[in-house]
Amino acid sequence: MAKKKYYVVWEGRETGIFETWEECQQQINGFPKAKYKSFKSKELAEEAFNNPSEDFIGRDFSKNDLTKEELEKIGEPILNSISVDGAWNTKTGVVEYQGVYTDTETVLFHEGPFEDGTINIVEFLAIVHALAYCKKHRITLPIYSDSKIAISWVKAKKARTNHPRSQKNTKLFQLVDRAINWLNENTYENKILKWETKAWDEIPADFGRK
Repeated sequence: MAKKKYYVVWEGRETGIFETWEECQQQINGFPKAKYKSFKSKELAEEAFNNPSEDFIGRDFSKNDLTKEELEKIGEPILNSISVDGAWNTKTGVVEYQGVYTDTETVLFHEGPFEDGTINIVEFLAIVHALAYCKKHRITLPIYSDSKIAISWVKAKKARTNHPRSQKNTKLFQLVDRAINWLNENTYENKILKWETKAWDEIPADFGRK
C-alpha cells in the first residue's frame, strides 16, 4: 500500500492542505503560477502551510546516505533551471507530464491525462515540450529530467518505444510524432541534464504520488 501523503497548496483555486492528489489537482491544474508540494505527514504539511512557500519549495534536497565523496562529485543542482517529469498509473495506463521552474516549482506546462501510455513516452514528451517552450520564449536555461531513457531518446531524435498504437492512445502518439518532427526541424541551446535523485531527492516536477 502506498504511503499516505498530504498536499499543501499555497497558490491555487483554493489554498490549504489536501489529503489526496485528486483534490490537490483540482486546485492547481490550469491555475497560473500554482504553488504546491507534497509532505509525508500532516504535521509537516501544517507547518509548511503556515509559512512562506519559498521556505519549502525547491529546497528539500535530502542526501539519501551517499558518501561525502559521492556528494561532492555530484555537486548541487542548478536551481535556475527547468525540471520535467511524467506520471504513469500502472493500473489504468493513464499518463501525464509537466514542467516547472526548479527553484520555485512554479508550473510552466502540464499535459494530460492521456490513455494507454508508458512512463518513458511521457518523460520523452516532457523534455521536448520544455525545449519547444524554451525556444518559443527565448529561454536558455538547462532542463533536468530524471529519466536516462527519455534523455537518450531526445538525443537520438527517436521515441524507441515498443508500446503498440491503439485507438485509445491516438492523441498521445500524435504528440510523439509531433515531438520527433520538432527535434528534426529545430535546434536548441538548452543543456539537457540528468537529475540525480539519490543526491537531491525527487525532481521538483515530480507529481508526488510515490
